[in-house]
Amino acid sequence: MADLCSPTFSQLATELGFSCDEAGGLVEFRNPLGLENWTLPILEWTIIIGSVLALVLAIVRLRRNGDPTNLVLWFGATAYLFIIEPPLYFPAAFGIEKHVDTMFAHNVFTVDFLWGRLPLYIIAIYPLMATIAFEIVKMLGIFRRYGVLVGAVCAGFVHHAFYEIFDHLGPQLRWWEWSTDNPINQPMFDSVPLPSVVVFAALWPMSLAFCVQFFVGRHVDAGKHFSGLQLVWRTLVIGILASVGTFILPIPATVFGAGSDTIRGILYAAELVILTIVAIAVLVRQWMRLRTEPSTDVPSYTNNFVRYYAAVYLAIMAILWATALPDFFGAVDGSTSAGDPIGNLWYTLACFAIAILCVAATFTVPNRKSDESNTPAAEESSVVGTS
Repeated sequence: MADLCSPTFSQLATELGFSCDEAGGLVEFRNPLGLENWTLPILEWTIIIGSVLALVLAIVRLRRNGDPTNLVLWFGATAYLFIIEPPLYFPAAFGIEKHVDTMFAHNVFTVDFLWGRLPLYIIAIYPLMATIAFEIVKMLGIFRRYGVLVGAVCAGFVHHAFYEIFDHLGPQLRWWEWSTDNPINQPMFDSVPLPSVVVFAALWPMSLAFCVQFFVGRHVDAGKHFSGLQLVWRTLVIGILASVGTFILPIPATVFGAGSDTIRGILYAAELVILTIVAIAVLVRQWMRLRTEPSTDVPSYTNNFVRYYAAVYLAIMAILWATALPDFFGAVDGSTSAGDPIGNLWYTLACFAIAILCVAATFTVPNRKSDESNTPAAEESSVVGTS
């Protein structure tokens, strides 16, 4: 694979501590105790275990309640990953090297695919984060009350909060490294490209949530059943259209800001601000309504897996951040003594606060007594009917 080791990727790999020329094959396994540092296997297995549990419980929900929404969400997020990421890893193989240079490089983990480009935990993080965000919004009854688009906006906002906690820590702990010379990554928001903060943390999960709820979720809520073939093609369409949405939603920034990093940054930030204002207003209003208004508006289902595993994720990320703080506070000009870039602590704290409040909201809203004893995969029986 030496012919696919672009100069940029080779440089990033060397800085992360491995050689592009010697990086495995289609799949490679490593000793978790021999990775770059102890935080890599902790992160890796936190995400993988959560993603596997999310998949298992999505299957259980389908079998017990006839609701395929979470299964379609899981595989739709995975389909999106395999549409978006391979061209970013091998731009030359896809004939786009003149337009897209290597944007980043992941460090090597216990399990890697595609010659050191794709760690297993990256495959797992897409459906896990999407499930957490989508289910928090659904547990609060936002799709049901406000519709597909507003629910998708809220899902993108919640996903953004959970993801940026991870995104602003990764470069410092050498989970990955960005190519700061790549114009696509500009402008930078400390150690994270602003396009990543907006597009991959907020807009793509918004696009995915919209497609899942539009093509499957709202029909299931109305009592519709899908055959296996119908679910397969809808899942593929969701992955494709969510990818298209990732290009369409940031058009104001990518088109009108094409000639200036400053203008592009302002437009990216403006999109995120609008999404944030709408989502906060809706989330707060809906939580207050659930707390104060009659029980007819109470959501009829709770996903205990998402509630508890989201808390586990936040606790583990808090520990990882705490261990990184000494080097963070000792950084000079945005880099630690080891030369690793640091993220934005204040932004991360804001994301922690939002994520904690979102999880807390799912514990503090009332739920119908008939569903209190359901399993984590229990579905909204009163909404789905005989599903």
